[in-house]
Amino acid sequence: MRTVAVIGLGAMGLGMAKSLLAAGLVVRGCDLSAAAVAALAEAGGTGCATPAEAVQGASVVVSVVVNADQTEAILFGPQGIAEVMPANAVFVSCATMAPEKARDFAGRLEALGRLYLDAPISGGAARAAKGELTILASGRPEAFAAADAALEAMSAKLYRLGDAAGTGAAFKMINQLLAGVHIAAACEAITFAARQDLDLEMVYEVITASAGNSWMFENRIPHVLAGDYRPLSAVEIFVKDLGIIQDMARAARYPVPLAAAALQLYLGAAGAGMGRDDDSSLARLYAGLSGVTLPKGESVS
Repeated sequence: MRTVAVIGLGAMGLGMAKSLLAAGLVVRGCDLSAAAVAALAEAGGTGCATPAEAVQGASVVVSVVVNADQTEAILFGPQGIAEVMPANAVFVSCATMAPEKARDFAGRLEALGRLYLDAPISGGAARAAKGELTILASGRPEAFAAADAALEAMSAKLYRLGDAAGTGAAFKMINQLLAGVHIAAACEAITFAARQDLDLEMVYEVITASAGNSWMFENRIPHVLAGDYRPLSAVEIFVKDLGIIQDMARAARYPVPLAAAALQLYLGAAGAGMGRDDDSSLARLYAGLSGVTLPKGESVS
């Protein structure tokens, strides 16, 4: 039976590990959280103390960390796994990062006789646990072949976007541009509706049945209506991702004014102490600027 190591057992990583187990794969995993490691063991996997321990005997390593810096530390840091992974094992990198970072990591890892698959993900924790993620992958054909069983177990839609690492990362950044702008627009709209003294539950019902709807409006505005800002996707994620988009656009001499405006809102929310709260907290930022009262619930800030 093929062994898969999962590095990072947060909301996404633990769900992905469970979907791998459900597909009959052997799963080893590690995380800084002892509770997350225990949850993997309870689900039938093997909890490990370090990434180096987790990758022992693994033909596939799935890295579900936050950013390029964490990915680099896992691979090439003082306790890195690049030379500990079995020869010809494939490192499946799911972090959202700039394309040039993915290309750099792929080149360095392949020089050591291992494979790299640039494979950012989309879909959220619930879909991760069901093995229904969208995976935007690019890399060498042999990397796809080595990771095939794991990719099939984790995804409902697997896009094979080319033979070069970095392409998957670029696709993900286009998604993040739209997602970040759509969340900002949704939060602006619902708070403006509150400023007009409209029934917000009815606004939600009307908009989700109308042309102005978006996936993000439909998904995030219930958080605002419940007054529940526990983080399913934190404000700081879009501070990072829209910042990457700004860097990419600057290098390409390409204007992204909507993404730039949205980034300022996420920065404002983070600066106001909401960086670790749900990204629907942009509605709270708008409310604070305009004197609007939003529904009260289980808020975290």
